[in-house]
Amino acid sequence: MRWNSGVHNWMVYATGDVPVGLYNPSSLANLGLGHGTIDAGGGYTYFNPQTGHELSAVLGFTYNFINPDTQYKNGVDMHLDWGASQFLTKQWMVGLVGYVYDQLSCDSGSGDRVGCFESRVIGIGPQIGYIFPLGDMQGYLNLKAYGEFDNAHRPDGWNVWLTFAISPERPTASPSRLITK
Repeated sequence: MRWNSGVHNWMVYATGDVPVGLYNPSSLANLGLGHGTIDAGGGYTYFNPQTGHELSAVLGFTYNFINPDTQYKNGVDMHLDWGASQFLTKQWMVGLVGYVYDQLSCDSGSGDRVGCFESRVIGIGPQIGYIFPLGDMQGYLNLKAYGEFDNAHRPDGWNVWLTFAISPERPTASPSRLITK
């Protein structure tokens, strides 16, 4: 659910993961998680089209259910994603992005053989984005690169994300001007 007032935009969300996909506890890599999750949070975006300034942050918490194959339950985690961007034109933007991932509670379950295993990592880096027409829709390409640091119980390094999204074009007139009698 989302709403806005001028340059201020807010949203709240709730989502989850149903354990589907191939999962084998003896495999090194799996398509599925092997357990369900519930994730909820909220976000805020300041976007001023006149200046091109955009600041966004989304904070969420994830609750993990026990994996019935391993009897292992991951702890609750907190994740904060943020971005600060400047639109150079109506189509091109550049900025900084980052995230904080912090496991707030210990792993548990009879399959837990390592004790309290709380992971953490912080990432920060550049981004560039491009909005373009795509028929009666609009396309968006975004490239982000994160350098990770302050890690605990997980690897750190660099990761790169390429995002492609399609959405309806923004109206060119205010909604009150679109109403005809």
